[in-house]
Amino acid sequence: AMLDATVARFGDRPAFEFLGARMDWSEVGAKVDRIAAGLQEFGYAKGTRIALVLPNCPAYPIFFFAALKAGLTVVNCNPLYTERELDAQLRDAGAEIAVTLDLAVMYPKVEALIGKGVIGRLIVCSFAEMLPPVTRVLFRLFKRRDVTTVTFDDRHIAAHDLLKSGAHPAPVQIDPSHDIAVLQYTGGTTGVPKAAMLSHANLVANTVQGTLWFNNCVPGQERVLAVLPFFHVFALTTVLLYSVNTGQQIVMLPRFELKQAIRTITRMRPTMMPGVPTLFNAIAQFDGNADLSSIKSCISGGAPLPPEIKRAFETRTGCNLVEGYGLTESSPCACCNPAGGLNKTGSIGLPMPMTDVQLRDTTDPTRVVSAGERGELCIRGPQVMLGYWNRPDETEKTFIDGWLRTGDVATMDEDGYFYIVDRIKDVILAGGYNVYPRLIEDAAYRHPAVAECTVIGVPDPYRGETVKAFIVRKPGATLAEDDLITFLKTQLSPIEIPKQVEFRDSLPRTLIGKLSKKELVAEERAKRASTPEEKG
Repeated sequence: AMLDATVARFGDRPAFEFLGARMDWSEVGAKVDRIAAGLQEFGYAKGTRIALVLPNCPAYPIFFFAALKAGLTVVNCNPLYTERELDAQLRDAGAEIAVTLDLAVMYPKVEALIGKGVIGRLIVCSFAEMLPPVTRVLFRLFKRRDVTTVTFDDRHIAAHDLLKSGAHPAPVQIDPSHDIAVLQYTGGTTGVPKAAMLSHANLVANTVQGTLWFNNCVPGQERVLAVLPFFHVFALTTVLLYSVNTGQQIVMLPRFELKQAIRTITRMRPTMMPGVPTLFNAIAQFDGNADLSSIKSCISGGAPLPPEIKRAFETRTGCNLVEGYGLTESSPCACCNPAGGLNKTGSIGLPMPMTDVQLRDTTDPTRVVSAGERGELCIRGPQVMLGYWNRPDETEKTFIDGWLRTGDVATMDEDGYFYIVDRIKDVILAGGYNVYPRLIEDAAYRHPAVAECTVIGVPDPYRGETVKAFIVRKPGATLAEDDLITFLKTQLSPIEIPKQVEFRDSLPRTLIGKLSKKELVAEERAKRASTPEEKG
C-alpha cells in the first residue's frame, strides 16, 4: 500500500538510478505488479518464504515489494555468504524459492541448493539487463567471465519471463500486526544466528517514525545514496522503505568503493546518505578534490560514532550528521538525535516517536535504574519484532515484561538523551572493574594519527582480563605504541589504559562495513590455545 501510494503520487518522478540506468516510480509499480502476478501463477501463496540473494540493484526492491504484494515472506540473505551459510539459513527459514543474479560470484552457490533439495525453484536476474544500453554491451564484451551460464527449465526461471505475466496480482488479505513481512537474520542479543520476525506493521511503523523524524526533507525532491546493502535491516528501513514512503530517488551502488562513491556523489548530487562510521570516516579522509556539498542530512548507525569522525565528516561536507541507534529486533531504529534540533555528540539521541525506552539493572533486570545510573537499555514500541522464528526460548530470554532487552549498557542525561556505554557482552572485567571498550576507542580517535581503533578484552592471569587495542594509522602517519599510551594517559584512567597495542593495515568489518570485534576475539583465543602452556 505504501508503494502504491507513492506510485500514484510521484509516478513520473525518478525512482532508481543504478550505474547510469534510470527508472521512474510508475515503471517500478508496473514491474512489481507483473512479478507479483507471476509468483502467484507459479502457485506461491501467502506465507511462502522467498530468499533474496541480491546486492543493491533494481532487482532487489522490485522483488521485495512483489513478494510482499503476493503475500510472501522475504528472507534477506547476504549474497557474499558461502554455500554452507546460505544452506543453513534457507533451511532454517524453510524457504521454497530464491532470487539471485547470473553472476559467477553468486549464482553457482545458490543453484547448488536446488540439487540439495533446500529450495525448489530459483529465479535468475540478468545483471547486464539492469545496465544502460551502452554499458550493457561493454559489460557483455569485457566481463563475460563474471557471468555464469544458466540453463532455464521449470526450476530455473528467468526474471524477465515473470514480467510477461498479467499486470494485476490477485489481492491478498494481510493482517499487518501479525503477518510476517521479513525474516531478518541476526546474531541477536545472545550471539546465536536466528531470524527476527518483522511484521508489515513493524516495518511501516519504523518507516513512518523515520519520516516524522527527518521532517526537513521534501517528499519527491530528495536523492538518497544507497551504499548500505538493502539486505541489512538498517538500509532496508532507512534507505529503501524511507525513500519509497517519501518518493525519493534511490541512487544505488552494489558495494562501497570509496572512489566510485565519491564520483557518484559528485555526479548524482544526493541529499541524504545513511551510513556506518567507517563509511563517514573514509569519505572524511578522502585525499582528493570532491564537491560533497549536496549532502544535507546523514544518519549514522550500526556502531558507535566516534566524535572525531563526526566532526571530520561534518567539516568536510557541511552536512548535519546525526547518530542513531537500533537493532534488527526493532526494525531497526529506536533512538536518534533530532535532524533539526539539539544534536548531542556522543549520544544516540532521544527515543523515536511512539517509542518508550527504559534502563534496567544489568544484574537484576526487573529493577528500573534511577536517572544517571548505568543500565541495560530496553525498548517498547510498534517497531519491535514479533519474536524469533521457531525459537520461543530465545524470544522469552529477549523480552521482560513486554520490553525488548538490547544487551547494551546506557545512561540518560537530564535532557532525556541516551548514551551507549557498551554492549554487556563486550564489557571487559579487569581486576574486578568494568572497563568499557567504547570509552577507550573514543579516546584513541582523538589522536591525530589514528584512523581506526577496535578494543577488546584478552585473558590475563593476574587481572582475569586486560585491555588490548588494535590500531590502523592514518595514511602517511607515524605512531609508536609508547606515544599512543602517553597520549591515552591524558584521556583515561589507569585501569582503562591498554596493556597491549597491535598496529594493523586493516581491521575486520561486518557485512555493512562496521568494525567487528568477534574475529579479533577469536584470533586471541586461538593464540592462547596454540601455546604450550595452554595445551599443557
